[in-house]
Amino acid sequence: MNWRKSTYSDGGEGDTCVEIAESATHIAIRDSKAPARAALSVSAPSFAVFIEGVKQRPWQGA
Repeated sequence: MNWRKSTYSDGGEGDTCVEIAESATHIAIRDSKAPARAALSVSAPSFAVFIEGVKQRPWQGA
Protein backbone atom coordinates (compact mmCIF):
# COMPACT_ATOMS: atom_id res chain seq x y z
CA MET A 1 0.00 0.00 0.00
CA ASN A 2 1.06 3.57 -0.62
CA TRP A 3 0.60 5.41 2.68
CA ARG A 4 0.49 9.21 2.83
CA LYS A 5 0.09 11.84 5.52
CA SER A 6 -2.15 14.84 5.34
CA THR A 7 -0.53 18.13 4.38
CA TYR A 8 -2.22 19.49 7.53
CA SER A 9 -0.30 17.12 9.80
CA ASP A 10 2.09 19.04 12.00
CA GLY A 11 3.14 17.78 15.35
CA GLY A 12 6.55 19.31 15.61
CA GLU A 13 8.19 16.02 14.71
CA GLY A 14 5.57 15.32 12.04
CA ASP A 15 4.52 12.13 13.82
CA THR A 16 1.18 13.09 15.33
CA CYS A 17 -1.16 12.22 12.55
CA VAL A 18 -2.87 9.45 10.71
CA GLU A 19 -1.89 8.10 7.35
CA ILE A 20 -4.20 6.88 4.61
CA ALA A 21 -3.82 4.48 1.71
CA GLU A 22 -6.35 4.22 -1.09
CA SER A 23 -7.56 1.17 -2.99
CA ALA A 24 -10.26 1.00 -5.66
CA THR A 25 -13.05 0.61 -3.11
CA HIS A 26 -11.66 1.33 0.36
CA ILE A 27 -9.53 3.73 2.34
CA ALA A 28 -7.16 2.32 4.96
CA ILE A 29 -6.28 4.49 7.95
CA ARG A 30 -3.44 3.93 10.43
CA ASP A 31 -1.63 5.72 13.22
CA SER A 32 1.63 7.15 11.93
CA LYS A 33 3.30 6.50 15.29
CA ALA A 34 2.46 2.80 15.15
CA PRO A 35 2.43 1.81 11.47
CA ALA A 36 2.90 -1.90 12.19
CA ARG A 37 -0.37 -2.06 14.10
CA ALA A 38 -3.72 -2.77 12.50
CA ALA A 39 -5.26 -0.32 10.07
CA LEU A 40 -8.92 0.66 9.92
CA SER A 41 -10.54 0.12 6.52
CA VAL A 42 -13.67 1.99 5.41
CA SER A 43 -15.46 2.30 2.10
CA ALA A 44 -14.37 5.19 -0.09
CA PRO A 45 -17.87 6.79 -0.04
CA SER A 46 -18.02 6.59 3.78
CA PHE A 47 -14.60 8.20 4.06
CA ALA A 48 -15.69 11.02 1.73
CA VAL A 49 -18.74 11.72 3.94
CA PHE A 50 -16.50 11.72 7.03
CA ILE A 51 -14.05 14.20 5.47
CA GLU A 52 -16.87 16.54 4.40
CA GLY A 53 -18.19 16.46 7.97
CA VAL A 54 -14.78 17.27 9.41
CA LYS A 55 -14.40 20.21 7.04
CA GLN A 56 -17.54 21.74 8.58
CA ARG A 57 -15.88 21.70 12.02
CA PRO A 58 -19.05 20.88 13.99
CA TRP A 59 -17.09 20.89 17.27
CA GLN A 60 -16.46 24.67 16.94
CA GLY A 61 -19.56 26.33 17.36
CA ALA A 62 -23.17 26.77 18.20
